[in-house]
Amino acid sequence: MNHLEYHSRSRRRFLRGSGLALSLPYLPSLEARRFQKEGTHSPPLRAAFLHFPNGAWMQDWTPKPGADSLNLSSSLSPLAAHRSELTVLTGLDKQHSRTSDGHAHKTANFLTGMPVRTTTEGDFSAGGISIDQRIAEYLQGQTPVPSLVLGVEPIPAGVDASTGVTLLYSSCISWQSLSRPVLPQNAPAAVFDRLFGVRAEVDGVSVSRISLLSKVLEHSRSLSRGLSAVDRQKLDEYLESVHQMETRIRFETQHSEHRSLRYSAADFARPPHPEQFSSHLSAMLDLIVLAFRMDATRVISLMMANDVSQQVFQMPHGISEPHHSLSHHQNIPDRIRQYQWINQWYVRNFSGLLSRLRDVSEGDGTLLDYCMLVFGSGMSDGNEHHPDDLPVVLAAGERTGIQGNRHLQTPVGTTPLCNLYLSLLQRFNSEERQFGDSDGILF
Repeated sequence: MNHLEYHSRSRRRFLRGSGLALSLPYLPSLEARRFQKEGTHSPPLRAAFLHFPNGAWMQDWTPKPGADSLNLSSSLSPLAAHRSELTVLTGLDKQHSRTSDGHAHKTANFLTGMPVRTTTEGDFSAGGISIDQRIAEYLQGQTPVPSLVLGVEPIPAGVDASTGVTLLYSSCISWQSLSRPVLPQNAPAAVFDRLFGVRAEVDGVSVSRISLLSKVLEHSRSLSRGLSAVDRQKLDEYLESVHQMETRIRFETQHSEHRSLRYSAADFARPPHPEQFSSHLSAMLDLIVLAFRMDATRVISLMMANDVSQQVFQMPHGISEPHHSLSHHQNIPDRIRQYQWINQWYVRNFSGLLSRLRDVSEGDGTLLDYCMLVFGSGMSDGNEHHPDDLPVVLAAGERTGIQGNRHLQTPVGTTPLCNLYLSLLQRFNSEERQFGDSDGILF
């Protein structure tokens, strides 16, 4: 059992608590009535964006041509069980990342596609809103948590000595606006608490008082002009936490029948702080499933590790260097072998997430059927830091209307990554015809 499964198997407890959907057999008519109460005729779509660091060894990533169906490469072979949901995309690019900078200009704009400002201070810019936050804006008010922005490694402070660029860019792919990053939450217990929220009656704080407090704190943003970059970041984090509380309490007041409110934190084991990197990532993947299962949010982004990650992996036949060092393989066969193995390790974890989603009943299918998940990196071969022909995989369930089991090839260097994002945005019935530097849609 994972950390988020019930810590009691008593049927009486299940029926007494708010975990009815988890303990009883799947009942389509009951599920349909739930969504009708929420103003929806069928289960909603969800979207997740997962970024892995340091690029990929593309010779072992790109599917081999010549087959009618998807011919998975060795690096992508752990995804074989999900072939019917997969689209492997090749040729997508980020033209605004064609800079001499190593990582910052490739990672920070993974979900914006726009130019990244070179800076050592707090005048951040990733050129525009990120696709996860744009979807959250479009879905505003439909879930208690507008979006989840998750990470695994700590957010670094300071400046990259080799490039003179703030290290924040290496850990942040979500942006509320061109200059306002959404810092990832990397403590599983804190994410768990946020999913279940803080009830107004527990804190004794009314919506009106929270709203007033929010306005007062928002006014205090004028203080930021006299603060250091670190203090400005702390102030933004504090203001955002107050805003999240206000949003949650207001939602619960106005949507007392929402599906997420039928779940109780008391029916789950609150995840401890993981001791190892692999268990930390696994806990975050569990939380993605829980959040979508509860309908607490419908859009999530996850930094599976910070870019320039120096994680050391326990590999067969040993490993001699950290991940980032191995990504600079210099075409040395043994370093390439280890780099490939790490690529495949991240793919295995993505495949595990898809399996978890497929194991959950939803509507007249599975939770995976209603999900669109992008898995990729902001650069291709880590040795050269190329921003074109990016390693990107889309897993889209049957009810998304997106065809799977295919390799979608586009001309290298001419098709923006944002074309994929615009295509996904339109699946939410958005009428937008532009996102980032998009010049069309892919499907």
